[in-house]
Amino acid sequence: MKFRNIKLIAVVLSTSVLGMFSCSDDFTNLEPLGSTSYGNFWKTEQDATEAVNSMYYYMKDEDMFARGFFWYINASDDMVTGRIKSDADNAKNFNLTGDESSLKWMYSQSYKIIRRANDVLANVPNMEINENIKNRLLGEAYFMRAFHYYWIASTYGDNSENGGVPIVLVENMNDAAGGYNRPASVIDNYSQIIDDLTLAADLLPLVTEMNPEDYGRAHKDAALAYIAKTYLYWAQYDSSKYEEVISYCDAVTNSGSGRALINTGNPSQDYRLLHSFENNWTSEYIWSVDSGIEGGSKLPGVMLENKGWGTYNGWGYYQPTEELYQAFEENDVRREVTILKFGDEFQFFGETKKYQSENSLSGFQFNKYMYEYQFENPIGVYVNPNGNDPTTLYNVPVLRYAEVLLMKSEALIMQGKNGDAPLNMVRERAGLAPLVNASIDALKQERRVEFAGEFANRHFDLVRWGDAKEVYAKPLHGRIHSDRSNPDSPYTVQEIWPARNFDPTIMHVWPIPNETVSSSGIPQNKGW
Repeated sequence: MKFRNIKLIAVVLSTSVLGMFSCSDDFTNLEPLGSTSYGNFWKTEQDATEAVNSMYYYMKDEDMFARGFFWYINASDDMVTGRIKSDADNAKNFNLTGDESSLKWMYSQSYKIIRRANDVLANVPNMEINENIKNRLLGEAYFMRAFHYYWIASTYGDNSENGGVPIVLVENMNDAAGGYNRPASVIDNYSQIIDDLTLAADLLPLVTEMNPEDYGRAHKDAALAYIAKTYLYWAQYDSSKYEEVISYCDAVTNSGSGRALINTGNPSQDYRLLHSFENNWTSEYIWSVDSGIEGGSKLPGVMLENKGWGTYNGWGYYQPTEELYQAFEENDVRREVTILKFGDEFQFFGETKKYQSENSLSGFQFNKYMYEYQFENPIGVYVNPNGNDPTTLYNVPVLRYAEVLLMKSEALIMQGKNGDAPLNMVRERAGLAPLVNASIDALKQERRVEFAGEFANRHFDLVRWGDAKEVYAKPLHGRIHSDRSNPDSPYTVQEIWPARNFDPTIMHVWPIPNETVSSSGIPQNKGW
């Protein structure tokens, strides 16, 4: 795919022209180092395109969606950190200082992308280039600015004492370092995000109108879907926003791009193939981490058995819990696709194996990301040759059409209406009987099992539902087998992670990195 070649372009660009005005780690040091070269850059269509391409570079960065944000998702009850890693353990135990090296980059990297988007929005409108291309590039800039504001606003901002995260736009992007303040509420961020995404949706093409070499760029459905998700997060503070969630979920469905679940009537095969490179650009995938054998999301390798049974360098993190396994209904085909348990057969490097692990803390492994490892000699074809950068051809999803359906169902139920239709579309694909008058508890259950181990973020689901304190007050369990080298050995269910004390007045947001707090002068989140 040609779009993957933006990596080289972005590296060159970020260390030259855009580097002259790019943000430091605290996002506020915008001291120009060569404004003449910067001014001369914005002349040609190629200049504009390369500037837009540079925004995508950090999507696949080690500290962003390759791994970074996933350390926070690990806080949920669905998984445990299966190897000793203090930053991950402290995040899971809500015992952070703001100095954790694994967690300090996402905030500042997001602002770097926001700055690049602002550069595009400041300069491209006045360029004499093809109008259709100009509109698309501007749409991508609005989308990428909004997308990264969404992640940092929902991660670090609230509607209480903390407020939102600083809003840096074209109008104020050259303000003096230290001159940015936090808005009174994260709602200010959500409003700005929706404004940007609305402009993006008007300017961007449908993915079905794009050339294959442009797959991975922002498109109309992605903008509409993130408007819906932004309103869903806003609705925890203002229930009237549920109506907007429904409207924009419908806008995705009716956009003309043919959005649909992968559903051929064969549930186990459909859900298995859904989580594979075979469906990277099909009707269900709205926004993903564009990945390949040379870069992208490391989640497939991060979740793989530590050292990969001596065959490939899996990292052995993020292991499912007994609680997640038991959350699936007995005949839910998603359970076996999502989770490997001792004795389950699977294909690995062309061989049939029975799952066992001498490393898994829980006795389980996520199976969802293992499709590309099944082939004989997959290295260099389906899997990254470098086990220290364990990406695969699979574009790890950030938002799928199934989530659009479940967001609509949730919004309907929260309004006292019937949310069965979109909810049952997801259940039907899983081979389950439809529900009648589904409750909010049924909706919560469906989100959990559909998106287990994904960026859909169960932790923040629990936070916005007000369930985190109760859920995290319970210990987590795994299956401890008598002989971890024997896939058929008996097991006992034992506690593998103690109960946690979650304070919803503090821990509903994460601490802003202390480096940013010190350099920018913005206040740290309360209690951290």
